[in-house]
Amino acid sequence: MKQSLIAAFLLINSLVVFSQNDSLVFVSAKWETQKIAPGITWKHYHFNNKDLFNANQNINIIDINLKKKRAIAIACEAKALKPVSEFGQAAGALAAINGNFFDIKNGGSVDYVRVHDSVISQNRLWANNTRARHQHSALVIKKGKLHIAKWDSSADWESKIKAADVMLTGPLLLWQGERQALDTGEFNHRRHPRSAIACMSKKRVLFITVDGRHEQSAGMSLPELTNIIKWLAAKDGVNLDGGGSTTLWISQQPGNGVVNYPSDNKKWDHEGQRKVANVILVK
Repeated sequence: MKQSLIAAFLLINSLVVFSQNDSLVFVSAKWETQKIAPGITWKHYHFNNKDLFNANQNINIIDINLKKKRAIAIACEAKALKPVSEFGQAAGALAAINGNFFDIKNGGSVDYVRVHDSVISQNRLWANNTRARHQHSALVIKKGKLHIAKWDSSADWESKIKAADVMLTGPLLLWQGERQALDTGEFNHRRHPRSAIACMSKKRVLFITVDGRHEQSAGMSLPELTNIIKWLAAKDGVNLDGGGSTTLWISQQPGNGVVNYPSDNKKWDHEGQRKVANVILVK
């Protein structure tokens, strides 16, 4: 037992030093930037030579200033699944990112989603009637503005949120500037493609994707993703569905508009979109 505690202590301290080195790499990166529309900027950087977390990493960010008459919205299907690009095009959006967790076989989200005051899906609870960790936080949209909410431990928390549009997703990574506790499961601590949303303020939001499952980009654990959100100086940050679902789409970009490298086709291209149940988009 004593040896295990010592090993854990040494691991934690090594990770702190490791993070300090990586933070310098991250904040000093010269990001490629492109203005998509007034108030919306696309940022991209490929960390190679195993520069970030001792791995190659490919990161895309959509930086949204909601003061510029922009609006965040949810687009979803109750049962059908569609690529992120189709959701974005159908909504006439400027950009879109994949949403929360869904039933690959039967379609529809496995988490609570409410759009225009209409409940599209309810939480699917675990066998012991407890909620999953990705049901402990929510994206809340009021009049086109987005904020992240934290579960208050009540059974019907999401139904009491006063907003027309609510999407549960998680785990919650950063809350009021503080890192949130994560369990020790492989989902959290193995590297995968990741999607996330971060709130810088009430009127500035980031859509973030990290590619993975390829030699060009390893993907991240959730602690590593939390570091990224923290280094971006966000106040709150939450994980979305990731893996093969991770997709970032921008209107009028070449090809299908997908700017990251979705992994579902196991190729380093923009063609590997997975069909999903919902997206978060900006108009």
